[in-house]
Amino acid sequence: MTGERHLDALLRDMKPEILDGIFVFCTLAPSASIPATISPMLTFHEREGTTLVILREEAERTGLRYAFPSRLITLTVHSALDAVGFLAAITARLAEAGISVNAVSAFHHDHLFVPVDRADEAMAVLKETPGS
Repeated sequence: MTGERHLDALLRDMKPEILDGIFVFCTLAPSASIPATISPMLTFHEREGTTLVILREEAERTGLRYAFPSRLITLTVHSALDAVGFLAAITARLAEAGISVNAVSAFHHDHLFVPVDRADEAMAVLKETPGS
């Protein structure tokens, strides 16, 4: 099944859902292994090191330093990887409200990490987005 490419349909059908838990961003040295006791939601390798997005409890349990405690909002519409303007429209609305966001596109959906204390407000903004 191919994802949706039309911006109006993406905005209309995005149906944001907030996931349970508080997620944090951690980094490991480029040569370090990911601890076997954690299950990252996201792993991304950069020249400077490996970024992990994991539950805060996992970071604290394993002694990993972390930043950006956040809630995860999934936009449940199946967006095409080459869709144009969807995240731009969403992040612009959040920016207008002064809400920072770390957006991630996966194969089926787009995901938004927003500050814990702004998550409810972010959901309200997303539900008010034209087309939604």
